[in-house]
Amino acid sequence: MSENSNEMSESSASPSEARPRAVGLLGGGIVGGGWAARFILNGVDVRLYGPSSGAVERVQKVLAKARRAYARLTQVPLPAEGALTVVDSVADAVRDVELVQESAPERLDLKQQLLRTASRAAAPGTLICSSTSGFPPTLLQKEMEFPERLLVAHPFNPVYLLPLVELCAGQRTVPVSLARAAEIYRAVGMHPLVVRKEVDGFIANRLQEAMWREALWLVHDDVANVQEVDDAVRYSFGLRRAVIGPFRIGGGAIGMRRYMEQWGPMLKFPWTKLTNVPELTEAFLEKLAEQSDAQAATENLTVAELEEKRDDGLVAVLLGLRAQGFGAGETLARWERGLRDRVSPATSS
Repeated sequence: MSENSNEMSESSASPSEARPRAVGLLGGGIVGGGWAARFILNGVDVRLYGPSSGAVERVQKVLAKARRAYARLTQVPLPAEGALTVVDSVADAVRDVELVQESAPERLDLKQQLLRTASRAAAPGTLICSSTSGFPPTLLQKEMEFPERLLVAHPFNPVYLLPLVELCAGQRTVPVSLARAAEIYRAVGMHPLVVRKEVDGFIANRLQEAMWREALWLVHDDVANVQEVDDAVRYSFGLRRAVIGPFRIGGGAIGMRRYMEQWGPMLKFPWTKLTNVPELTEAFLEKLAEQSDAQAATENLTVAELEEKRDDGLVAVLLGLRAQGFGAGETLARWERGLRDRVSPATSS
């Protein structure tokens, strides 16, 4: 896979042109149900193979939740819903579809078996994607007769709402498969992110797992309880990360290089259990600076303008949470009540 493979995630195809007519889903659990909801509510027919007991009922429940969420998410009319057809075999699920999405439990032998069967039964040109949370695609391709059309397409729960889908090609995946997958997922409202190199857990899960490990240590060592850990995230950097991520505005006006030179050594302080950090070599600092400068050039915003975008994004998130009376939105509502209480006596006198 090429080092600049992320460039292929942008496509000139319109959503209506890229949207598949039908997809085959292998697995009807939480992830499979989320995929079914996203595709069906985007007008795509779904052929579901869910051999576990209660799979169809679970999918129907997820679909009902997605309908409720989409009614609040957008005022744009949705297309006519796609049809849900439950089938009894992998071969039936992959027949006459443009995309196969495997979402079986995280057992390598099970996934390899399903993907091998799907590869044999699907028509030539049918994309086959795995929702695996961590298995490298080259490992998943091992038992397949047509591995060139297999790639990882890793989503996040709830799949019908969270837009990220990590796309990762294996050693035998052809570039056209990756490009076509990016078009399809974008057409159903997702943000395809191409993982440049095969790595266990891909990108987002590796970031998520690092925080999860530290959260477990904090509870284990009685530094905090689970409620306090949750609150530490959802009332602070969890809100900010939703808007700008960990790197954007990282260096502020002084730039990423000077920022890392100043604060990077502190990453080795024993503030966390995870103190194994990259050496801040000249080459690594230059890489960070170049990529940060390139990001800033693409966005074409000054630091002050980007800070305004950050603030506006945070306001939007906080207002949304306030409307739900939840998390940091509840804190905002409580502060507003205090402001009104201070103003009311003055206006009545």
